[in-house]
Amino acid sequence: MKSRYTAVFCVALACTLLGVTAVWSQTRTGDWTIRRSDVAGQIRFSLIESRLGGHSEFGSDWPLRALQGLDTSKPGRHEVHFTVSRDAGKFDCEGFFDNGEGAGLFHFFPRAQYAEEMKSLGFDVDEEKQFAMAAQDVSLEFAKQMKGEHLEGLNTDKLIAFRIFGVTTDFIHSVRGAGLNIVDSDKLVAFRIHGVSPEMIRALRQEGYNPDEDNLLALKIHGATQDWIAQMSKLGYSHVDLDQLVAFRIHGVTPEFIERLKALGYSHPEPDQLIAMQIHGVTPEYISKMRSQHGLPNLTIEELVSLRIHGID
Repeated sequence: MKSRYTAVFCVALACTLLGVTAVWSQTRTGDWTIRRSDVAGQIRFSLIESRLGGHSEFGSDWPLRALQGLDTSKPGRHEVHFTVSRDAGKFDCEGFFDNGEGAGLFHFFPRAQYAEEMKSLGFDVDEEKQFAMAAQDVSLEFAKQMKGEHLEGLNTDKLIAFRIFGVTTDFIHSVRGAGLNIVDSDKLVAFRIHGVSPEMIRALRQEGYNPDEDNLLALKIHGATQDWIAQMSKLGYSHVDLDQLVAFRIHGVTPEFIERLKALGYSHPEPDQLIAMQIHGVTPEYISKMRSQHGLPNLTIEELVSLRIHGID
């Protein structure tokens, strides 16, 4: 009798486990594609998961060795079966490969211990995040490294974003080594998105600036490049406040604009004057018009701005 109940229990348990596996297979199945990469020794590997209401896609350059069992040397179109193993789980992939490109289906099998291991490090992981963390290779070691950097706002989503945009310990240490003691997780992601580099920080500090995170992002977002800053320096604007340099870019204060004003007799206007002129439309053409049509040759910048504010054309 006991053996009968044991057998029934085992069958029930097996059915339960099979059911769980079926759910995972159903909710974590999708397409994969492989394309050639411009990076030697890597391929462009993408995972596309279609779900109710939309789909998610994870694509980046992966080292070829990460695709275990994939033989890219075999000529012609052929079937392939390979796996990608991560701390968060395993992708089992099958399909076809031909001349450096391929496509097929994947099944994702999460590793049960991963969520608890991450939780012990202070990171909450649900089913959705675990899939993303596997796709982006958020390993336990990576989580430990980031935790050791003592960053503000560090959470599971930030770990995923770090992997997507390339925030590494090397990048953090390089930024800090350039003189910026950054601790904000969001700003690190923004740095990578907008291209704020340690080289940019060092160059600004060599010019006598002490930029903070917001200065650096604003300069990058509005296109205040090192070459442009150097041009402005040659025109006598070498130590303009960084906020004013950003305002120059926003309102169109260019080296050409400054040169044309100089030709009209306005040598080295103050930064605020240049910004006000562009905001209110005091162009070289407007100045010339005031002189030729209205007989006003010696107007100051303040007078010109006032005329424009009051609609005098």
